[in-house]
Amino acid sequence: MGTKTKSSLMKLLRVVLVLSVCFGWSSAYTSHDYSDALAKSIMFFEGQRSGKLPPSQRLKWRGDSGLSDGSSYHVDLVGGYYDAGDNVKFGLPMAFTTTMLSWSVIEFGSLMKDQVENAKAAVRWGTDYLLKAATATPGTLYVQVGEPNMDHRCWERPEDMDTPRNVYKVSTQNPGSDVAAETAAALAAASIVFEDSDPSYSAKLIQTAKKVFDFADKYRGAYSDSLNSVVCPFYCSYSGYHDELLWGASWIHRATQDSSYMTYIQTNGHTLGADDDDYSFSWDDKRVGTKVLLTKGFLESKLEEFQSYKVHSDNYICSLIPGSPGFQAQYTAGGLLYKASESNLQYVTSTSFLLLTYAKYLNSYGGAVACGSSTVTAKSLIALAKKQVDYILGQNPAEMSYMVGFGERYPEHAHHRGSSVPSIHSHPNRIGCNEGFQYFHSGSPNPNILTGAILGGPDNGDHFADSRENYQQSEPATYINAPFVGALAFFTAQPSSP
Repeated sequence: MGTKTKSSLMKLLRVVLVLSVCFGWSSAYTSHDYSDALAKSIMFFEGQRSGKLPPSQRLKWRGDSGLSDGSSYHVDLVGGYYDAGDNVKFGLPMAFTTTMLSWSVIEFGSLMKDQVENAKAAVRWGTDYLLKAATATPGTLYVQVGEPNMDHRCWERPEDMDTPRNVYKVSTQNPGSDVAAETAAALAAASIVFEDSDPSYSAKLIQTAKKVFDFADKYRGAYSDSLNSVVCPFYCSYSGYHDELLWGASWIHRATQDSSYMTYIQTNGHTLGADDDDYSFSWDDKRVGTKVLLTKGFLESKLEEFQSYKVHSDNYICSLIPGSPGFQAQYTAGGLLYKASESNLQYVTSTSFLLLTYAKYLNSYGGAVACGSSTVTAKSLIALAKKQVDYILGQNPAEMSYMVGFGERYPEHAHHRGSSVPSIHSHPNRIGCNEGFQYFHSGSPNPNILTGAILGGPDNGDHFADSRENYQQSEPATYINAPFVGALAFFTAQPSSP
């Protein structure tokens, strides 16, 4: 190792050490605490369920809802998830949630112990719905149930909702390659989850994934262009659809090892974002996630065509490491990765998952991250992810857990209709659209605990306003929780010290 390389590495290590001291990286959390958080992070999805609830439902304050979804269009679209604090079923974030839940089980399911079946049930609640949406009508994918503008004018629990349950779709005439390819990714990833425990279901998932992907690829276009104000500004496809096509193909290849999908990736990758360096991973932008996923192929096989994915994955990791030549992330004074003023924790949970998954690949197949002339080990990635996870669970300047129901102090006013309005069991009489706002504006804690929900989180000064009116910070979402399930599973098996 040359003198310059040693100097760069020592500088990087000093920065990491300083951050460890300043941000309190030494953690008081035990594997038991992480196990408790894991169980709750999965239970949250039961609070987001739409449809007929099963006898195994554990969040008892919820009831059946949306039982006629799709019926006026002569399709069965009962089930699935409400994405956040409202009562709309948005297909793009729901599919991404399902992909990330599946990836969590694929990478870290062996560490989930008694929670793995609950995690698989959360996956299946998503895929059962996505299968319906993908197979109800040939040449069509149903991508949304509920008129969002009308829904957002009401504050009512899902069991009472009386706003229009309009159904929206993409088709050969009105394409939606982004939502379709993400749906294909979700079905393909889930097929891996169920390949041993339910092979016939797994086979149905992957067969449908291939058909939906072909539809996405053949009839190209962004679903935002087809559906406009119905999906925007709620879940516009800001990044376009190229990233989802590459992501979907990558997941089908991982599920099947079908060489035709690898050929597709090699042939189309350069035009679908493979050459881009991008620094966030979310329901909208899949480029970084795809590169990490494909880097596994390079580390396993050392195939030259995969090498660029490793380079770009390293660039992403380096962007997160203080002191690295490529560092460009922003952290709060308390050590939280900060990307956006609205729902920032979605980026924290997705980044933590990618750090841990990449660390796993490096540990399994050998290798490290090259940041300029410095080398960053898997251990450093785990330490950075741990800091983010611990911050969310309460090791932060506010000394507040941002997971509802976890720790001694957590938010009590989540921006969430069902949680904030008396349950149908305690208040059987209907609570109307406008009547519900008395609970929205109330200073009282939510009567129903949305166990495990991770909220949007604090601002760039580590400040958090526990108010339903502050939806940017206080609203939960399925895609915040989904990658966190995998991250928590990882730490359940780790020693208490970082």
